[in-house]
Amino acid sequence: MMASSPRISKVFGAVNIGSVRVSALIAGLTEQGELVVLGSDSRASQGIKRGYVVDMSAATYAVREVVEKAEKMAGTSISSVWIGCSGAGLDSRIEHVVTEIGGRRIEDGDIEQLLVAANESLQPDGRTVLHAQPTHYTLDGAHGVVNPRGLHASRLGVDIHLMQVDGAPVRNLTEAVQNAHLDVEGVVASPLASGFSCLTQEERELGVALVEMGGEVTNVGVYAGGVLVGLQSLPFGSADIADAIASYFGIRRFQAERLKNVSGTAQASPADNRQLVPVNGPGEDQTGPMARHADDKNRIPLSALVSVITDQLDIQLREIAKALKDMGFTGSRGQQVVLTGGGAELTGLADYAQGALARSVRIGKPHVLKGMPEAHVGPGFSTISGLALYAAADPVDIRTMGKAYQPAMRYSPSELIQRVFRAVREYF
Repeated sequence: MMASSPRISKVFGAVNIGSVRVSALIAGLTEQGELVVLGSDSRASQGIKRGYVVDMSAATYAVREVVEKAEKMAGTSISSVWIGCSGAGLDSRIEHVVTEIGGRRIEDGDIEQLLVAANESLQPDGRTVLHAQPTHYTLDGAHGVVNPRGLHASRLGVDIHLMQVDGAPVRNLTEAVQNAHLDVEGVVASPLASGFSCLTQEERELGVALVEMGGEVTNVGVYAGGVLVGLQSLPFGSADIADAIASYFGIRRFQAERLKNVSGTAQASPADNRQLVPVNGPGEDQTGPMARHADDKNRIPLSALVSVITDQLDIQLREIAKALKDMGFTGSRGQQVVLTGGGAELTGLADYAQGALARSVRIGKPHVLKGMPEAHVGPGFSTISGLALYAAADPVDIRTMGKAYQPAMRYSPSELIQRVFRAVREYF
């Protein structure tokens, strides 16, 4: 007798709108707490340039098409999604808020009042707040307290992870999804989603840099003490490498992109001078223009291709190294770098980046979710996987609190603290 499929208690939808690729994922949470992918799809992006919507109708069409295909695979429809945000002036920092306790035992109400006070003290400076989440507490200045309930202290403090973004670009992303007849559950910074997906808890605690190499935007994030403490968005990505190939050899962009993906590598070899790579793909018109530096069969030396790629990588890695230095990612806690995103799929990139950055480097692939197609388990799908994990984790956000906040309507004080404790312990 065949075992029955696990019952799904909740369904999540996620959409990641990148400059090169738009992805959609539908996942279900089983009654046992396991996240299962029900359907997913991706397609070439439209209407997006370096993380910004530049053509609303084209972006909406791409979202609608990829969601419909994911729905068909899943055998179910969705009405709302979580969406990822890359670029658009993303900024991440830690805000510390302290309240006087007077040396007595800390109760649930004290923690609740502290989080409400933290919410009221937020100063977004005219920008849009994406996340405002409690991470760790302090007792009389001592850091690293996950659950202060039942302890005594004169002063109780909390570190709030605050992430902001420019409002207009996020509104455009949201509108592109809403025009596709979908509600937006929330907007999640892609470095935060990717951190859920491809970093270990130990890496986040000890300190790690997560470099998301997208098509046209590279996000450099620094994790320490379990949270994202610094972030810079850089206006370049793997598409710039393809553009450099197209310019150097005088070929079409789609040909350059294929050369980068199929034959491109960051590992030079003496044999590259003798190896020739065809510019035209199978079935393409062989009578088109000849590439510069090509032979009579329109083949280019692999050595020339590798040289163009590594020249661009040198430029990008110098900017990444500068961003890491600016964020204080140095010394003994600045030794581990994880590369993810579609640009991290380039052959030999980890070894090349390790030499350029003088740090240990690995390629970050998303945690394998049950039901995820094999084609969607590479670094380019870290954000979309992380969006589903983030939605299922449902981290506490202090913006749900305020003067009108009533815990009894959603969580009791005890449940709230347990939820904060669980979110920090499991995901930070």
